[in-house]
Amino acid sequence: MSDHEHPEGNPDSHSHGPGGHSHSDAFAQKEGKWAMEAEARLSQFRHDEEIQRGLAYGLSGSPTLVDRTIPTFSRGELPHFAGERGTFLNTPYLEDVNEVEDAEVAVFGAPLDSGATYRPGARFGPQGIRRSTNVFGTYSYELGVDLREQLNIVDIGDIFTIPGNLEKSFDQISQAMAHVYQRGVFPVVLGGDHSIGYPTIRGISPHVDGNIGIIHFDRHVDTQETDLDERMHSTPWFHATNLTNAPATNLVQIGIGGWQPPRAGVKVSRERGTTIITVGDIERVGIEKVAETALEVAWKDAKAVYLSFDIDVIDSGFSPGTGWPEPGGLLPREALNLIRMVSAPGLAGLEVVECAPPYDWAEQTALLSSRVVMDSLAILVREGHLGKKPALRNRHAWGPQAT
Repeated sequence: MSDHEHPEGNPDSHSHGPGGHSHSDAFAQKEGKWAMEAEARLSQFRHDEEIQRGLAYGLSGSPTLVDRTIPTFSRGELPHFAGERGTFLNTPYLEDVNEVEDAEVAVFGAPLDSGATYRPGARFGPQGIRRSTNVFGTYSYELGVDLREQLNIVDIGDIFTIPGNLEKSFDQISQAMAHVYQRGVFPVVLGGDHSIGYPTIRGISPHVDGNIGIIHFDRHVDTQETDLDERMHSTPWFHATNLTNAPATNLVQIGIGGWQPPRAGVKVSRERGTTIITVGDIERVGIEKVAETALEVAWKDAKAVYLSFDIDVIDSGFSPGTGWPEPGGLLPREALNLIRMVSAPGLAGLEVVECAPPYDWAEQTALLSSRVVMDSLAILVREGHLGKKPALRNRHAWGPQAT
């Protein structure tokens, strides 16, 4: 073998020349050159196939994206903080979102934390929430519901968000939301920071024949126009309630308080007529009265109501894994009971936001996030709003009964 030949076409950095002298410098240089040339000989067939599969099954990206190889829903390697890594409650994974109308409920992630103004990490929320559901079964003893048996639910993966560009990510989220909602499928969105509240509402608003009410659980009002000169996770309801059929008078906010709601947002809430209910209000009048008020405000002259749950509304001793932890929030039992009370027939969809697994000791925050979704769905099944569409025995089913 000559000095210029290497086993399997790869230079050996331990080779020695005549006299036993090391040629490490020369070989390092040759390795760098060899590696560049070797890359040119590699096939891109699977890469190109993955892109085509992503566009076919995940929809073309929103029109504002310059890179037209990016789909709306992630269907491959990118982005690395999203993708096909397990499903919510081990429900079936639906690769082709064009077939989503066969389902009744679609769970999907919005892995975005570019709107976080303090601690990032919520881009890993969808993964963390899905992973936490491994501990749960599909049957609730108290509610008398088995989601696996009674609900046709699929997981369609994550939206392809664009790190560092909120507006393009918003366009992707709105397009994904519209795709699901206009097909009569109930959307369950796993955030992601709370900036996604604006594009989710924007996605469904053209498909609601009338006003949309919003029931918003949070420690923060999230109603200022900008934060740090951008539309951040503290601004979604300013922009959502600018939509013609999502008036601020139909926005009710539960759990607000502490030392973090900015005065700029409070001013907007006051001027626009938003209803704010604090933790102190809940203690004084009880959760039944609070739920009654929330439903009355959100549903007044509305055709649909959207539920947005920021996990930081729960006391930070129980939900440490979030971008803006705030002591003094709701107790988990209070929060879950309220969720059960406001999950009324006619709910247009729900989102759980601000779960940030990097700070989530023992998965406490992710577990609570999962329970919010599961308890809400169970009530909607029990009340007859969901559970009307049986699971289809289609070509994805197992066994000879598949048609």
